[in-house]
Amino acid sequence: MQQLIDSKDNGLIKIVTGLRRVGKSYLLKTLFKEYLLETGIAKSHILIIDLEDRRKKAFRDPDYLLSWLDEQMKEDGQYYIIIDEVQRVGEFEDMLGSLVGMENADVYVTGSNSHFLSNDIATEFRGRGDEIHVWPLTFKEFMTAYEGDFIGGWQEYYTYGGLPKILSIKGDDKKAAYLRNLYRTVYLSDIYERYEIENKAEFEELVRILASSVGSPVNPANLANTFKSVKRLNNITNKTVETYISYLENAYMIEKADRYDIKGRKYIGTTPKYYFKDLGLRNAILSFRQTEENHLMENVIYNEMRYRGFLVDVGNVNIRVKTEEGKWQRVTLEVDFVCNLGSRRYYLQSAYRLPDDDKMQQEKRSLQQIGDSFKKIVIVGERMKLRRDDNGIVLMGIYEFMTDSKLIDA
Repeated sequence: MQQLIDSKDNGLIKIVTGLRRVGKSYLLKTLFKEYLLETGIAKSHILIIDLEDRRKKAFRDPDYLLSWLDEQMKEDGQYYIIIDEVQRVGEFEDMLGSLVGMENADVYVTGSNSHFLSNDIATEFRGRGDEIHVWPLTFKEFMTAYEGDFIGGWQEYYTYGGLPKILSIKGDDKKAAYLRNLYRTVYLSDIYERYEIENKAEFEELVRILASSVGSPVNPANLANTFKSVKRLNNITNKTVETYISYLENAYMIEKADRYDIKGRKYIGTTPKYYFKDLGLRNAILSFRQTEENHLMENVIYNEMRYRGFLVDVGNVNIRVKTEEGKWQRVTLEVDFVCNLGSRRYYLQSAYRLPDDDKMQQEKRSLQQIGDSFKKIVIVGERMKLRRDDNGIVLMGIYEFMTDSKLIDA
């Protein structure tokens, strides 16, 4: 909502993107419309065209739609045009170009992921678009509607995710069935419709591998070799794997976290990690069989920082240590997340449990080797008041981190 408000009347087409069923249409047609009315915009100056509605079929003709808009926009003052599923309009790029040229029109659109994927935004709008990405509900948002305590809400959130519909479905079986059906009939269908994939079984096997690899480095060449040795599929090359992964990224199902050499201040073009935009969807892909809380918590933290607007990478710290034989050897330590937003930077470590001092020191080791003044934080999978150690490393609980966005600056 705040992004929509900040982008209002900026002369660009506001393109609302995100996973299917994440609430893009509701955001525009209900919440943003309410905001406009509350700020004094006349109802007659808010024009909503829902192209999924069969009764609006005539509006799929671009000339009819533009003519209708001309008829409606007779009064002075700004008009706010909201077009849902804009890809249903023939030659919609030309049609939107005509709207941008109108001085009294502020335009907002959504589109289907089978025709309107993330890599389309740059090519179709050529600098005329302002992308506003909608994420699934954050844990804080989820808890405002969840009827229960933190422990139950946390388990529900990392199991069934943050798609808004989940909160109105009663019963574990029905929630699981909803997500499994959504994956097959909506998300997979979008990708198959767009890319005409022939090897559907192999594609779905790759999706399962990625879902089970949350928090682990992903190497396309190794995955291709696995298909060859285990599945006896020689036609699945590392290039095919990379292409399939790009389909999932473009459909907003997953995001890549690149690997960054912190001391060398450079990106390393190998073994990134992939995180799912919604954990309920990830778990449904695996039939809810792999729900290790440590990996899921890491995915939740990644999504939370991305939702807050940060660029998030996986950090490497290279150090030299002496072996028992007295020889020096190079060792690479990992920092779960390097988060950047403008001049702000945070190093985050996800630690599901810290049962003893040895585990505590293990989680802090990479942070202690960084050597700069940016804040270093260990997030623990329980409720915990914020505290600092002698080296300035901050410890905080997952509940506090997820529900208070200002806590990382405390």
